[in-house]
Amino acid sequence: MTDLHQIFDHLNTKAEEHIGLLGEAVAIASISGSPDHRPELFRMANWLKARMEKAGADSVTLAPLGPQPGTEGQGTVGDKKMLELPPLVLAVFGNDPNKRTLALYGHYDVQPAQLEDGWSSDPFKMVVHEDGRMVGRGTTDDKGPLLGWIWVIEAYRALGKELPVNLRIIFEGMEESGSEGLEEWIAKEHNGFLKGVDTVCISDNYWLGKTKPCITHGLRGVSYFQIEVSGPGRDLHSGVYGGAVHEPMTALTQLMAGLVDTNGKILIDGVYDKVAPVTPEELANYKNIDFSMDDFRASFDGTCVVFDEKDLGLEEAKAKTLMARWRNPSLSLHGIEGAFYGVGAKTVIPAKVIGKFSIRTVPDMDIEHVNKCAIDFVHAKAKTLGTRCEVKASLVSSGPWWYANPEDYNFRAAARAIAHVHDGIKPDLTREGGSIPVTLWFQTALPEASVLLLPMGACDDNAHSTDEKLDKVNYLSGIKVMAAYLHEIAQKAE
Repeated sequence: MTDLHQIFDHLNTKAEEHIGLLGEAVAIASISGSPDHRPELFRMANWLKARMEKAGADSVTLAPLGPQPGTEGQGTVGDKKMLELPPLVLAVFGNDPNKRTLALYGHYDVQPAQLEDGWSSDPFKMVVHEDGRMVGRGTTDDKGPLLGWIWVIEAYRALGKELPVNLRIIFEGMEESGSEGLEEWIAKEHNGFLKGVDTVCISDNYWLGKTKPCITHGLRGVSYFQIEVSGPGRDLHSGVYGGAVHEPMTALTQLMAGLVDTNGKILIDGVYDKVAPVTPEELANYKNIDFSMDDFRASFDGTCVVFDEKDLGLEEAKAKTLMARWRNPSLSLHGIEGAFYGVGAKTVIPAKVIGKFSIRTVPDMDIEHVNKCAIDFVHAKAKTLGTRCEVKASLVSSGPWWYANPEDYNFRAAARAIAHVHDGIKPDLTREGGSIPVTLWFQTALPEASVLLLPMGACDDNAHSTDEKLDKVNYLSGIKVMAAYLHEIAQKAE
């Protein structure tokens, strides 16, 4: 542990510098969703390249991903003048066959942000507040965690110490805009850049609460559907045609209302068939997780929880809420395309409306079976309505769930790393209700590798929202956790 303590001491001396450099990175407005900001993405990629070259990388490459689909006429690439996708920043540190090889993933692009959106300060000028909040776009998602890995590598170099593992670093610039090109690159490079990778670590999520670190070992999948209902050949006046024609909106609202009940129970036959049963060990884990029902209510500025501790008691309400968010499927209704939604009154009968809904899937659901059940259910239900409108349900997109064994060597190494930094605390083992596609892409391409999600930021960091922040304590302690993780994952005795 002497080496690790030296690393920690060195990181302490560099704390203010690392905060300043995060501010420098935040000032680069690398917004992937804005064609006007595409030069900033290339600027950010080159900034990272320079930092990793300074850190002593064996090689650093800006790997092109080609033109961005759907951007004809917006750029300079090829005959169609398309935008060029931001490059992957790829770095290699070490090729020792006697060491484990760890792939590190992060993203250097950010969400759009303007002062006029409601920020308290310029989103691209990081402000460090007295309470330790470092406010700026990209602080927590994902520039803070991404830079943390570089500072750890620099610390080893500054102290003349050899990295305990081989590293393969993949930083992308399109995560906030669908990760165009990344899935194909990962699949292609499993025997190239990623050859020999034993473990993958992704730092692009958040603690469940504000005070206790966690390690994430599961994500729900998502299948997105639409229901298209069409009737008349054009929009109609309700005063002329109302009551005399079958209306698409009437059929659609009945169909959508029949998908899920008020308490979130999915009403589609067959959806729950293969959901993994709850084990006693899993139930016991919920009791110890740092989770407050009051904080949960505060997170959505409301009180409309399905499971209330006044009805169930605190322990049961907490467990059922976490299971509803993590390990049970859910169905959400998202909107209706083609319907009037503006201010005021409009007495139109829409000729065609399209309802949108999604199902979050969990272990051990068969995704293809779930997708078929949903589409068949809608079509069968439509036949019972007696409408002459045409109903067509279809799958828009689908991504599977992911689950990792939280007791494997990778997760045990991360838990020990957290204990080194946080006074022996045992991190919570959490899942997340959302989907992080890159996790599955790595797991699919590298089936023998252990994939881990190691968060740095807290639950209240406002990622994607106004006044996004990363707390100084999370940033500085998170960098140390990363250093300890490299130390622990190197232990071959596991």
